[in-house]
Amino acid sequence: MSTTAPRILVVEDDAEMSALVEQGLIDEGYRVTVVSNGMDALIAAATGQYSAATIDVMMPEMTGFEICRHLRNHGNTLPVLLVTARDAVEDRVLGLDSGADDYLTKPFAFAEFAARVRALVRRDAAVPKLTARAGNILMDTSTMRATVDRVSFPLSSKEFLLLRFLANHAGRAVSRSEILEDVWGTLRNIDHTIVDQYVKYLRRKLESVDSGLEIRTIRGTGYELRETD
Repeated sequence: MSTTAPRILVVEDDAEMSALVEQGLIDEGYRVTVVSNGMDALIAAATGQYSAATIDVMMPEMTGFEICRHLRNHGNTLPVLLVTARDAVEDRVLGLDSGADDYLTKPFAFAEFAARVRALVRRDAAVPKLTARAGNILMDTSTMRATVDRVSFPLSSKEFLLLRFLANHAGRAVSRSEILEDVWGTLRNIDHTIVDQYVKYLRRKLESVDSGLEIRTIRGTGYELRETD
């Protein structure tokens, strides 16, 4: 199978069902990752690159609704197909309100399931992937996720925005006021020392991996991002 084939995340706690779905998707030409619980689903979505996810609603500990809501609350735009035996209108509404892109009830014909997945994959491919590189870090600005050598580089939303701003102005010193205005969106009622605190957080993370970057303190001015040798 081609390593460029779309990759699908399947979240299903029923072993028989997940095996059938996995084989069916492989036969359709997809690469497939299967997990059986919500926590593993969130970890997979945060650390892997997927074109779509199919998520069973009724699972122990964390429902499909909760998984989808968590993804959206953390800025993850992964296309999601919720699958469930619950076919009441209010359940479909709840699923879509949780951030799902589509909703399919069991039992279903695999041909319809595959068609729904294809639609999500096409939708994902049509969305421009806005990426930027700083040193060895690749930043996906659409999902606010960063990776180093294809491995997830966890950043909070503010850390991501700070890194992106510094990368956009790499090689020149930027002031705390400039950072506040871009990252926090205002200069009013914010202590400028919060910039120093977040630079400290980000600097520590950059030093923990092979980022190829360093943040220098420019006395009397602010900060400057530079690539290291």
